Amino acid sequence: MLKELLVPPSALDDPHAVEMVRVWIAQGKLESSIKVGMYAESTDIAEDFAWGVILADLARHISNALQSGYGFTGDVLERIKTSFLDELGAPTSAVQGAFVDEGSLQSKDR
Repeated sequence: MLKELLVPPSALDDPHAVEMVRVWIAQGKLESSIKVGMYAESTDIAEDFAWGVILADLARHISNALQSGYGFTGDVLERIKTSFLDELGAPTSAVQGAFVDEGSLQSKDR
């Protein structure tokens, strides 16, 4: 049984809301599903720039949650940033998986 997180009320109320990322720890490793291409296909915003903003915003939310919900002190955001940059420079595991075109999956399901 999946232990899914709650959907934010604002996303439930917005007919144009789009889920961008899902991340799990499954079978001892990190698994993800990512909506890549939305910006490139529907806006003038550069896709790589948009993902940088999304990742930075997630880091801020995680930092705030660790401080307010778990009593973390000091510069939590800086520690997250350091960990992030360390992981980019020397990954603890190889990235596996491939881009899957959502449209091709939907046409196969019919």
